[in-house]
Amino acid sequence: MTRSVDVLVIGAGQAGLSVSYHLRRTGFVPLHLLDDGAVARSARSFLVVDANPGPGGAWQHRWDSLTMSRVNGIFDLPGMPQEDVPGDVRSNVALPDYFARFENEYDIGIERPVRVYSVDYEDPDDPRSWLRVATDGGALRARVIMNATGTWTKPFVPWVPGADTFAGEQLHTVDYHRAEAFTGQRVAIVGGGISALTFLLEVAEVGETLWFTRREPVFREGEFTPEIGRMVISRVEETVRMGMRPESVVSSTELRWTPELRRAQRAGILERRPMFSSIEPTGVRMPDGSLEAVDAIIWATGFRWELGHLRGLNLRAPGGGIEMEPPMVAGEPRVYLVGYGPSASTVGANRAGRQAVTMAREFLGDR
Repeated sequence: MTRSVDVLVIGAGQAGLSVSYHLRRTGFVPLHLLDDGAVARSARSFLVVDANPGPGGAWQHRWDSLTMSRVNGIFDLPGMPQEDVPGDVRSNVALPDYFARFENEYDIGIERPVRVYSVDYEDPDDPRSWLRVATDGGALRARVIMNATGTWTKPFVPWVPGADTFAGEQLHTVDYHRAEAFTGQRVAIVGGGISALTFLLEVAEVGETLWFTRREPVFREGEFTPEIGRMVISRVEETVRMGMRPESVVSSTELRWTPELRRAQRAGILERRPMFSSIEPTGVRMPDGSLEAVDAIIWATGFRWELGHLRGLNLRAPGGGIEMEPPMVAGEPRVYLVGYGPSASTVGANRAGRQAVTMAREFLGDR
């Protein structure tokens, strides 16, 4: 039997939980409370489905050595400040625990693991028709979709000639667990972001590292300020308004010098090499023709947006992205992308959640 709900939230990371909070705060009721008869059936309903086995979004999958002291500023979920956690506690333990307490506090009733396969219009010619949703947990109908699926499940590895001939190990950020796996090895680390630097510092303690990026990384002195954040978000927002493929807010933010990175610089660990031109069985071929022998390659090369299940809505713009009136898809008040483009940060996701619920309430009208 197909279940119907006013708002379906897809994903229960920071963005999905922010949406859930603002839905609750403005009178929407989790579907399980309506099904239990605890609330009148006339109430506006919402349902959150999540493909993960437990709370925590992508944080539950982070590598074990990423402790809370190394996490890059996690903004509080709305309505529940984080408790102080010792810096040596693993982020893949502390943050899932925090998310779980939030879910329980607001009795959200998240259904998991549920994977969404597709979203389609019941009547493509009716701008107010319901949306049909196919999942491995059964069929759903929703008047509004709040998509908060993030990027963790869409790792990106650039194509390099000869990659399939490499005899060593190749892995992406999503596959990294601990530096000890590379003890005594010579490891190529590719990428110019925070994850690449983390792997570079950790693996250098047990083996030899070579750092490759396409562009020279930019390091900033001093703390990350709100002004810098607003500038980056404004730039990304402009790209999504034009329907261009958005760059990541995190990757668009310059790297900050820390005492740990300064020590690594003095030790020669931050010697950046230009991107290699091809890969061979025993190493990587440099632009000057020389061969750098390596035992493993770690691709810290970012992610793409997990939006394949929305393909049936034909949202793609000619620029390769989705034209937005953030966080709403331009001209489509039934579909919101929360945690996409300018809202792909913890503070941005919280703001977008509030905006999305406000806009959805206007579309749905008063009941």
